[in-house]
Amino acid sequence: MLQTAPPVTSSLWNSNPSQRVVQKGPMEFKSPQLSSISPHNLLLKFRCEHLQKAESTSSRTFLCASRRPLQDLSFKKQKAYPQNVDLPTLPPKKKKKPYPIPIEKIRQVAKKDKRLAEMRIEKPLEPPKNGILVPDLIHVAYEVIDAWKLLIKGLAQLLHVIPVYGCSECSEVHVAHSGHHIQNCQGATAAKRRSFHSWVRGSINDILLPVESYHLYDPFGRRIKHESRFDYDRIPAVVELCIQAGVDIPEYPSRRRTKPIRMLGKKVIDRGGFVEEPRPWRSRGSSALSDLDTDGACGRLPPPSLADVPRIAQETMDAYEVVRSGVTKLMRKYSVKACGYCPEVHIGPWGHNVKLCGAFKHQWRDGKHGWQDAVVDEVFPPNYVWHIQDPKGPPLRSALKRYYGKAPAVVEACMQAGAQVPEQYKPTMRLDIIVPENEEVDLVA
Repeated sequence: MLQTAPPVTSSLWNSNPSQRVVQKGPMEFKSPQLSSISPHNLLLKFRCEHLQKAESTSSRTFLCASRRPLQDLSFKKQKAYPQNVDLPTLPPKKKKKPYPIPIEKIRQVAKKDKRLAEMRIEKPLEPPKNGILVPDLIHVAYEVIDAWKLLIKGLAQLLHVIPVYGCSECSEVHVAHSGHHIQNCQGATAAKRRSFHSWVRGSINDILLPVESYHLYDPFGRRIKHESRFDYDRIPAVVELCIQAGVDIPEYPSRRRTKPIRMLGKKVIDRGGFVEEPRPWRSRGSSALSDLDTDGACGRLPPPSLADVPRIAQETMDAYEVVRSGVTKLMRKYSVKACGYCPEVHIGPWGHNVKLCGAFKHQWRDGKHGWQDAVVDEVFPPNYVWHIQDPKGPPLRSALKRYYGKAPAVVEACMQAGAQVPEQYKPTMRLDIIVPENEEVDLVA
């Protein structure tokens, strides 16, 4: 509904030139709310100008209307998570992993680079693609490496209190006082056991999956060949990513460039020369390196007191979130490659030439890896396990499998130790579903 503006009468000017009036200035009129569904106010501006120049008189009238939404600054929209979400199905092992970047976009970038190379124009590179560190991400790398140490320390202490079981025939892991009875074993002798798991006591490597990569002194240097693969150390991929992002570890040195590299198409025309890697790279038995590796972590740390378990669990949960968010930020800038057929990961602008891929159709590729851009779950895998409401209750059964949820193994272990579960993991855990009793299963629709 609009309100009518007052008419402009002839009183604004007079026929007598000596009494002519010049009126300038905007007048604002606001109408009431248009509707309850769309709370917008209509702002009406009326401007009348009466100009006098010499003996001629001109009048101009301006009418402007705008519809602006009302903003409630006191209301802050919160991110809503869905309820009871199923995990995405795993890709089949006899097919290549999907590309994280659409293949059409990859081809467009390749055509653009080829066109520049034909015109003898260098490829424009920005840090860290040109070998120079990104200053804004150095502190992120240090935060990730500190959280990684705290994560390993906290899990090693919690495993003295929280029991973990792993199947000796497949990769199934269960966090409880006993293994579950869900028949989903994919091991070699699963048919003899009717797909029941063969449970053994697990370790920290069952909770925090060890994803390793080759450490390179110069990621833009020579590629690793199959014959020289033993000359390079294998370290956790998270640690190698932090080293290339700016973390200085004396045992694992890295080349820091001050001048950018130059590329013409896919060819590096100036990398500042090849530099010999310093040897030895690391000193065996160093305490600084033992904090970065999960091997033997449970034996190095004593069991905590029962009063400190909730605090350690919450610190471990926070460290897990810092590592995951930090790795996500670093991977947006730094190149990380993963094999499209097997779990191999390489931190650097291009993959290595080691012929150790034994996945689908590896004979056609002579054992070489099919490199493509990696995702966060390949560098820092969550390793989902079944979520149980009562760790000391009866074991999970196959008949009630649709009522159970899943959560990352680290989150499940910390939750059972007394930590608060972050909101983003609750949809897959199905916390609002009541698992029926054995005699109620047939009555549930």
